Amino acid sequence: MHAQDEPADGPADELALGLADRFEAHRDRLRSVAHRMLGSFSEAEDAVQEAWLRLTRGGTDDVENLGGWLTTVVSRICLDMLRSRASRREDLAGHPVPDETPDPDRGGDPEQEALLVDSVGRALLVVLDRLGPAERAAFVLHDMFAVPFDEIAPIVDRSPATTKKLASRARQKVRGAAPTLPGTELARQRRVVEAFLTASRAGDIDGVLAVLAPDVVRRADRAAVPPDRPGEIRGARAVAEEIAAFGRNSRFAEPALVGGRVGIVVAPQGRLRLVVAVTVVGERITAYELIADPARLHRLDLAVLDAVLPLGG
Repeated sequence: MHAQDEPADGPADELALGLADRFEAHRDRLRSVAHRMLGSFSEAEDAVQEAWLRLTRGGTDDVENLGGWLTTVVSRICLDMLRSRASRREDLAGHPVPDETPDPDRGGDPEQEALLVDSVGRALLVVLDRLGPAERAAFVLHDMFAVPFDEIAPIVDRSPATTKKLASRARQKVRGAAPTLPGTELARQRRVVEAFLTASRAGDIDGVLAVLAPDVVRRADRAAVPPDRPGEIRGARAVAEEIAAFGRNSRFAEPALVGGRVGIVVAPQGRLRLVVAVTVVGERITAYELIADPARLHRLDLAVLDAVLPLGG
């Protein structure tokens, strides 16, 4: 629920209306901060709304910088939500992960969520989700929103020096280990993988065949395919025909570094559901594996392919 503009009946109402207008001026930035910290549109909306409630309860008499104050409040709310989420995941260890599809009744506008996910990048959201709560907060606030470390430190309850180390550690995880392959090789792999994704999204079987080796092998763990589909398929034609099914999910896919090589993450709403580990030889895909088993996904070394993020301090 947004702060609503209503007719002002007196001085108190005028003050409330003015406060709502000032809050609305910061809403988009607050939503962006919360979404990057939480990776969930509906949870981000909840965090922003909670910040509004705290503002109306506390007033602004002692607030010199409203934007900075609201960013701090939203960040603390998000950090609490991340810690609670981490505790739930520990409790659910060994059990199926619950579906976290956005709820329209809680602000989960699929179109707006898709725009937010695309603006951040699915691969980045996937990697951010692997960071600890304090790491994620430090990285998002500093590297993505240029908040100084001395302002982040009280939010994560660390010293500025330790906060700087948190962000540095998170940055390294986002970028992954130093690549063992030269940049030219990664660029070539990326071209092939992106051509594969483009053809898959379009349902272009000929385009898919153009990037598959004749003897390509598709493997999959049992969590990645329905029971009636084989764990292994061989041959370009058989694999390409199956792409029609994968193509429905390819709109949620994005290239990423998987074990130091270019692969694919499939992440609806930015939540990892499938990894495609791709083997590229020359200009063709010779094999790929669909990985969806939660334990295997957890062990994978994933990083953002485009490390075009601010280096930070």
